[in-house]
Amino acid sequence: MIDQTAFFSLSYGLYVISSKDADRAAGCVANTFQQVTSSPLQVSVALNKGNATTGVIRAAGRFSATCLAQDAPMELIGTFGFHCSDELDKFAACEHAFDTAGLPYVAEHACAHYSARVVQEIDLGTHVLFVGEVEEAEKLLSCEPMTYAYYHQVKGGKTPPKASSFLPDAVGAPLPADASAEAAAAEPGQPKIAWRCTVCGHMEYVEELPDDYVCPVCGVGKNMFERVEL
Repeated sequence: MIDQTAFFSLSYGLYVISSKDADRAAGCVANTFQQVTSSPLQVSVALNKGNATTGVIRAAGRFSATCLAQDAPMELIGTFGFHCSDELDKFAACEHAFDTAGLPYVAEHACAHYSARVVQEIDLGTHVLFVGEVEEAEKLLSCEPMTYAYYHQVKGGKTPPKASSFLPDAVGAPLPADASAEAAAAEPGQPKIAWRCTVCGHMEYVEELPDDYVCPVCGVGKNMFERVEL
């Protein structure tokens, strides 16, 4: 038996992984970036094979990682976490800089950035593990790094389906515990209605969404929300 809730106890950070080849720049959010050795100084990151960023890293042979701060807005995380780099210039929506190899990295709401040259690639089935030797590292701000737990518990973030830590059985799960509490707090006689984003799972507790509503987490429109009776 595998209790999937046991995986919620694992500790992760939250990072933007980016790269650039001759034709395009790409970036995505990942919680799998980590240091694996100190001599030589090496890091690794696991990315879904379907991510545009994965293909760009393979072509470039290197990648950058930005450690996000706790105050990173959900709009920034949504841009890099719930959209494809083939369809959106993600770096146009944020402050960014370039490392000495010309790779872009997020330069706002960031504690530090790291740049690595890929020295090994391991096929993990749905994902690829890139191991890279660090060629550049810089502390950007004195701030608290965002953990994956903080992203979920404090900021109410969701896990994209392509993420390494995505649990398929969680899709369509009951509403979070605070949903019923928020509904109960509504004025007597008010409809107990919510709207759930079918892309990222974000909830809005209102009777009706405006026609121009945009999800604050992943940026999709009203047409991607489903009505939920609480």
